Amino acid sequence: MMNTLPSCSKKDWNTPNTAKFMTPHTHSPIESLSQKTSWRLGLSLSLTLAFVVVEVIAGLLGNSLALLTDAAHNFTDVLALGLSWYALRKAMQPANARKTFGYHRAGILAAMVNSTTLALISLGIFYEAWQRFINPPEVNPGILVGVGLVAFVINAVTAWLIKEDSEHDLNMRSAFIHLMGDVFSTLGAVIAGVIIFFTRWNWLDPFVSVLIGLLILWNAWGILRETIHILLESAPRDIDIKKLVGEMNAVPGVKGIHDLHVWSIDQEKRLLSAHIVTDDVSISCGAAIQGELTELLAQRYGIAHATLQLECACCNGGELFCKMTEGQHTHA
Repeated sequence: MMNTLPSCSKKDWNTPNTAKFMTPHTHSPIESLSQKTSWRLGLSLSLTLAFVVVEVIAGLLGNSLALLTDAAHNFTDVLALGLSWYALRKAMQPANARKTFGYHRAGILAAMVNSTTLALISLGIFYEAWQRFINPPEVNPGILVGVGLVAFVINAVTAWLIKEDSEHDLNMRSAFIHLMGDVFSTLGAVIAGVIIFFTRWNWLDPFVSVLIGLLILWNAWGILRETIHILLESAPRDIDIKKLVGEMNAVPGVKGIHDLHVWSIDQEKRLLSAHIVTDDVSISCGAAIQGELTELLAQRYGIAHATLQLECACCNGGELFCKMTEGQHTHA
C-alpha cells in the first residue's frame, strides 16, 4: 500500500498545524552534574577516604581478610568516585572542532575503567582467600563485627547519596556498584564475625570474601559489557530495528530507507542517520517528511538527534545497512 504524500504547499507549511515539523534537534541537558550531584560525590568521596585508614588499621589489628579486603575496595571507591566526578565535569564541555560530539563518552570510559578495576579486585580477593583457606589464621571477631558495623553504615550512606544519579548514567552506576560492593562486603564481614565468635570457624572469613568477590565480579561484567556495547557503536538493546524501519517506512511520503545507522553516545543520548527515499518533491514537502520522522523517532525510540538525508526515488538506492571500506563509503 502506497503512502499518501502529505500536502506541502508553502501556505500550509507556515500554518500552526504543521509547526510541529519545524522542531529542531534538541539535546537533553546534563542534569547529573548539578551542584547537588557534585556535593554528593564530594561527600561520598570524603567519607570513604577517611574510613579507609580506619579500616586498614582495624583489619591489621583483627587479622581479618574481610576487613582488609573491604579497605582495599574502599580505596578503589575513592579512585572511582574521583574518576566519575572528573568524567561528569568533562562531559559538560561543549563540542568543538576536535571533538564534534563533545565529551559525553568520558563517562563511558570512566565506567570501563571502574568496572575493570572491580574485576581485578575480585581476582585479588580470590587469591588471598585461597591462601587463607590453606592456612586459616586466627580472626578477632570483636574487631571484625565492631568495625564492620561502622563501615556498613558509612558505605550504605555513601551509596545512597549517588543512587539516584546511577539509575540513568552508566558512569555513576559503576561508582554506585563500587559502593554497593562495600555495603555487602561489610555486611558479610559482620555476619562472619558473629559466627566466628560462637564457633571459631575462622575459615568463614575467606569464605565470605569469596562470595563478595563473586558478587563484585558479576556486577563488573554487566557494566563492562554495556560500555563495550556502546563503544562498538551498537544499536541500543531496547530498540527493535525491524520494527523501527517498518514504522519509518509507514510515514507518508517515504518510499524506502537505506544506509541506516543507530547508535548511542552514552547510555541516554541516542543518534540515528539514514537516507530516506521520496518522490521528487519540494523542499517544504521534504521538510514535512523529515519532521514526521523526527517526531516518530523521538517519541517512540528516544532518539533525539536524527540526521535524515532525503533522496528522490530516481536516485540509485542501496541496502538497508552499508559497509565501510578503507577510505570510502560504499553500499553493501
